[in-house]
Amino acid sequence: MSASKVIGVDVGGTKILAGVVDADGNVFEKVQIPSPTASSEALLAGIDQVIMDLLSEEIAAIGIGIPASIDQRSGVVLSSVNLPLQGLHFRQRMSERFELPVGIDNDANVAAIGEWKAGVGRGTSDLVMLTLGTGVGGGLILGGKPYRGSVGAGAELGHMVILHNGPPCYGDCSGHGHLEAFASGHAAAIAARDQLGPDVDSRKLVELGKSGDERALALLHRIGDHLGSALGSMVNIFNPELIVIGGGFAAAGEFILAPARERMVVESLDGLGDMTRVVAAELGSNAGMIGAGFVAFEALESAAATP
Repeated sequence: MSASKVIGVDVGGTKILAGVVDADGNVFEKVQIPSPTASSEALLAGIDQVIMDLLSEEIAAIGIGIPASIDQRSGVVLSSVNLPLQGLHFRQRMSERFELPVGIDNDANVAAIGEWKAGVGRGTSDLVMLTLGTGVGGGLILGGKPYRGSVGAGAELGHMVILHNGPPCYGDCSGHGHLEAFASGHAAAIAARDQLGPDVDSRKLVELGKSGDERALALLHRIGDHLGSALGSMVNIFNPELIVIGGGFAAAGEFILAPARERMVVESLDGLGDMTRVVAAELGSNAGMIGAGFVAFEALESAAATP
């Protein structure tokens, strides 16, 4: 089946963004709604809504990025910390609902695929991406292809332990001292409210940093330092050409990236940190949606190859 366009859907903790995408990553139409998180039924209805708003005869497949660990063999959601998706036969449900090939992947994986194919990572073979949003997502491109682990649930880099017996993680995660508890937008908001006042969230924290507020700058530096500790481990493990930082809290920019680079070099093996570039994502909030579009094309190719 030949197709020029697919629908890519990026499901996040606060919003669902969907768009019509072609094979080059160009976006032709978009729709966005707040994420209805009261129940799995409400969330599925929201995803259905954005797809229906974009569906037409030229759409040949659907790709969806969700903040969850997924068993790619069965299409079942294994765990989902911030949204009510655990245990759902998600891929089968969506494929039956729309009678089209459906590809699903972790939200940070699709963002990494988007940046690799159509963004700042074009031309690289080994790339790590972190998305700093409600949580911290991770995506890997290794040896010129996405890495998903043995069953498809790999690259949960936000749940890397950076402090033994540290603060508890969020949502349904039972772990402690994870990167997500130090460098997510949620973590930044908690720290900002505690240190700068009850009305200061992560967005206001960045604004205060830009205005030169010394307490805000110190907090942002500390967040970046924690981020850099994790980056040092990633450099030692994966030896990537490029580390891409995206997500809503990436708006903090060099306030967190500069200290992260410094700490990364300290924590990585001699020479490796200096060889690794750490950059902001290029596609912004569209990265996950575009990457989900590429996952849709993967699903379309798989469907065409199945007898």
